[in-house]
Amino acid sequence: MYKVFVGDKPMILTSIVEQETNFKNYLLNTVNLVKVIRKLNSGALQEARLIHKNPDKLLKKFLKKLPNVVAGGGKVYNADGDILFIYRNDKWDLPKGKAERNESIEETAIREVTEETGVAGLKITKPLDTTYHIFKRNGRYKIKITHWFEMKTSFTGNLYAQEEEGITKVSWLNHEEAHKALNNSYANIKLLV
Repeated sequence: MYKVFVGDKPMILTSIVEQETNFKNYLLNTVNLVKVIRKLNSGALQEARLIHKNPDKLLKKFLKKLPNVVAGGGKVYNADGDILFIYRNDKWDLPKGKAERNESIEETAIREVTEETGVAGLKITKPLDTTYHIFKRNGRYKIKITHWFEMKTSFTGNLYAQEEEGITKVSWLNHEEAHKALNNSYANIKLLV
């Protein structure tokens, strides 16, 4: 099973057909994905389940339905155990960005965290879950596939918000502050933190 978010509403990719309650089932092979996305965005639908009989082919078949954007990002801890957050589009988020040519996804994640926050000396400690969400750019829907990594740093310098990327604030948040920030964050980020 996979969760793909349209805003904060999930599309569940699954091989299990369940009785519809607060969701609607669609066959992955024949679904009009744009119609489902519009229903989720409009509030006409709270959740969609995309069904395919072979669980091993669910994600691969789904990703062929729309253009993909591959990104890398980090859940970064400092020496005090605080987590690095960015504030963009009036929501708290974790730093991430699009992969460039000839760059490993780990290199992407480290580069993007540094570019968006000014934090240096990043070390990847382990991979985290990959998240999926649908967004619209230039009138077309796309699937963003973000590979996340837990990172640590001993960096104590100034934080710099990459304003040209729409970031207005960068902060180290302790456990309590991070928990509060998640009230104004994205569903994918809530899963990671």
